[in-house]
Amino acid sequence: MLGEIVDFIVNIVGDLGYIGIVIMMALESSFFPFPSEVVMVPAGYLAHKGEMNILVVIGAGIFGSLLGAWLNYLLAIKFGRAFIIKYGKYIFFDEEKMEKVEKFFQNHGHISTFSGRLVPVIRQYISFPAGIAKMPFGLFSFFTGLGAGIWVIILTLLGYFIGDNEALVKEYLHTIVAVTVVAVLIVISIYIRKQKRNDNI
Repeated sequence: MLGEIVDFIVNIVGDLGYIGIVIMMALESSFFPFPSEVVMVPAGYLAHKGEMNILVVIGAGIFGSLLGAWLNYLLAIKFGRAFIIKYGKYIFFDEEKMEKVEKFFQNHGHISTFSGRLVPVIRQYISFPAGIAKMPFGLFSFFTGLGAGIWVIILTLLGYFIGDNEALVKEYLHTIVAVTVVAVLIVISIYIRKQKRNDNI
């Protein structure tokens, strides 16, 4: 099944090029449950084959991620929490998930829009609490772009070096996700300690 999905994505990206990457990553970064690895890993593989430029692939992936995140952010600002929960059920987003990302945002502050981009499940929805809290747009965009950029680069390089080996991609992807989550927790811990130290001064 995964092989068929990857082949489908490769064909779409091959047909639409960089625009296809932007569109799919925008969908993945918004409220659609669409895994980014089935976009960026094949795109990295196409770059390896010389059919795409790896820097433009990464740029398209980051821009698409920002577009999707901006959509969620603006929806949250304009319509609020109740609207998102009411209609979120149609796209597998319920109040339980909202509470989960809200807790993540409240516990980690603005840096959560960076770290949340690197955590599965949280990634797609962290923009909602940021919008509801009316986080400054520039700050939101900076942290979101930074987090999305790291994730896009990881997946693109994974596809570039081993994208033709599906079993190896699966193996390394699980390891990379685990290492990334641990790294995010360390970054958050350091940030919180620094904030507490500054507050005590």
